[in-house]
Amino acid sequence: MKSAAALLLVGMLILWTELPTGSTWSCPHIRITCARPNPPNQCGYRKPCPPHQKCCPSFCGLRCFPRPALLPD
Repeated sequence: MKSAAALLLVGMLILWTELPTGSTWSCPHIRITCARPNPPNQCGYRKPCPPHQKCCPSFCGLRCFPRPALLPD
């Protein structure tokens, strides 16, 4: 019974991480990754992004992304 509960919990956590947040400040989805084993990072713990930008994974390393513009209704 404990293993079934643990499996259910893991499944729920996986589904929760896949749900869209609805936030305009989330990092863009990456479809392609580069083949470099250790790509250079533009930002990170020691190199923060400028104001109003967020450090997100890009197709090859971490990069600063500006806040996306709000789309008109």
